[in-house]
This record gives sequence, structure tokens and C-alpha cells, in this order.
Amino acid sequence: MRAGEQLNWASVAAYLERHLPASGIDRLDLSREPRIEQFHGGHSNLTYLLRYDDVELVLRRPPLGPLPPTAHDMAREYRWLDAIHPRFPLAPRTYLLCEDPAVAGAPFYVMERRHGIVVRAEEPPQLADRPAERRRVSRAMIETLADLHAIDVGADGLSHLGKPAGFVERQVRGWTERWSRSKTDEIAEMDALAAWLPARLPPDADPPAIVHGDFKLDNVMLDPADAGRVVAVFDWEMTALGDPLVDLGIFLAYWSHGTRLEPNDALASVTDRPGWFSRDEVIDCYAAKSGRDLSRLAFYEAFALFKVAVVIQQIYFRYQRGQTTDERFAQFDVRVRHLARKGFEATLACPP
Repeated sequence: MRAGEQLNWASVAAYLERHLPASGIDRLDLSREPRIEQFHGGHSNLTYLLRYDDVELVLRRPPLGPLPPTAHDMAREYRWLDAIHPRFPLAPRTYLLCEDPAVAGAPFYVMERRHGIVVRAEEPPQLADRPAERRRVSRAMIETLADLHAIDVGADGLSHLGKPAGFVERQVRGWTERWSRSKTDEIAEMDALAAWLPARLPPDADPPAIVHGDFKLDNVMLDPADAGRVVAVFDWEMTALGDPLVDLGIFLAYWSHGTRLEPNDALASVTDRPGWFSRDEVIDCYAAKSGRDLSRLAFYEAFALFKVAVVIQQIYFRYQRGQTTDERFAQFDVRVRHLARKGFEATLACPP
């Protein structure tokens, strides 16, 4: 457990004892206190493992301290997961939403645990020095993303979950506002992107698709016995109905532009090693699987790099304000500047 990130576990356990039986989980004995561990991989929401004998549950809640408006909405993430899981089983099954902040200091939800490999700063033995396996994982991830985007939101009764009209415009406006609120230093490239993006908005996607919002290597879990098979997709906080190319842009931003600031840097990319798909191979694979027009992809890459820079800036802002003491965040301003430069470079590739 990271220092300062303990919750009121007695309160949580009592709440679960009252409400979890209705979820229908088999073999669940709530009469004992759960054994609790923390998943350390993320930089944002707090995620914990609760063990009740042989039943394992995962609890997610927002980070501690003041938060940007509308960010880290656990109820929204829960409702999306609850709706998506029956149609896209790689999204974990949800069990319970608690919207009472008195229980754990903020709303939280409980979902099933999946078992497998998550690739972060270093590769597991199943991938290390194995270019052929890296290619299989590359293809599996891109095809998984295309499968998500292929869900017919109208036929599957998901249209009520969002408003796809004007989606990209709202995204650009929202992330520009977040940049303004979290700015600690002047970065000319970020301001240039904030002016360029709303002037180059693409038309609405037709038809709209489910947009994961943060689809990247460490939000996907792989089968330990067959690394080329995806067994789970995590972190649905930013899911929406809209333009699926926003997801492809985010995927490329993390895949191609990760920077290593320190050893075991969980935000750095391992995908520059032999066997992982190149940027062009990613694009070709997605185009072949999805059949979508990618002629304006440069806009989505520029927006994705801007958005990721803002996400990291928000974390750095919290660190600068003393709202988190996690030393992993001390040099995040360097990463923001790197992504801003890459985002500005992407605008130069956008056709007139």
C-alpha cells in the first residue's frame, strides 16, 4: 500500500457486507475481513485488490485530494462497464457501485478480477527478446480496438449512453479548458495546439462508435500462456460515444512517443524494440481490420498528444500544489514539454 492511500477498510467491508450479496457472486463469504493489496501500476485512480478467501474483487476510486471538475467519475465508469460487458466481454464485469463518499472518502465501484500479463515499463519473459510474440501482441491489440469500434451502438441499445454529435469539438474544448486550469508554466507549443485544433475539427463520425478514451498497452491484459491473446481491457473512465479515430490517435501517442525519465518508468513505451509494430504497421493493420478512412489521422494524433500532455500536466499540477507527494511525478513537466513538441510536429503533417 502506498503511503497515504489507505482507505477506511472497516467502513468499506461493512458496506460490502450489506450490499454485495445481491450481486450474485458465488462462494462469497463476507463474514471475514478481506485481505487488501494495492495495484501500483496506475498514475491516477486508486485500484485495490480485496481477497475474501478464494474470491477476489477489485475496488476503484478516485485519487486523493482535490480533483478537476468532471474527472474521475466512478459512477459514469461503472455504468459504461455495466452496459459494455455483455457486448464486449473483455470489459470486466461490475458488481456494485457506492456513491456515498462517507464510506471510502469518495464514490467507488467493485468489479471482477482478471488474471494475466500487463506490460508496463519492462517486458515479461513471454515477450522479452521475442520479436514474433511482440508482433502477435501488436496485432491482437489493434484488432481488439477495431472490434470495440465495430459494435453497433444502435442495434445493441447503447445509444442512450452518450451524445456523439459534436463529440470531437467537445473533447477539444474540454481538454483545452483543463490545460488552462492546470498550467504551471508557459509552453508555446501547447498554446499553439489549443488554437490549431478547434480550427481543424473533422466532421462527426458516421456511424459513431464506442470510444474507450485511453486505449494503450498497459490498459490491456494478455493471457500468460498465450501472450497474443487479450483477456481484458481496463480503465474505461473516459469512454464515450463518438469518433473512433480519437482512440487510434491515443494509441499512437503512447505507442510511438513514450519517453523514459527514469528506470522502470511506467509511462515509457517498450514498443521501440524489435518486433513491435511500427507506426505505419499500426495504421495499416487498423485500416485493414476496420475499413475506416484514415486520411485525416494527423489531426487525431495531434489532439491525442495534446490530451496526453494535459493528463500528465494535471498530475504534475497536483504534485506542485502538494496534493500528492508521489515522487514519480516530480519530473512530469519534462514529459509535458516533450509531448507538446511532438503534437505541434503532428500538425505539420495535416493536409490543408
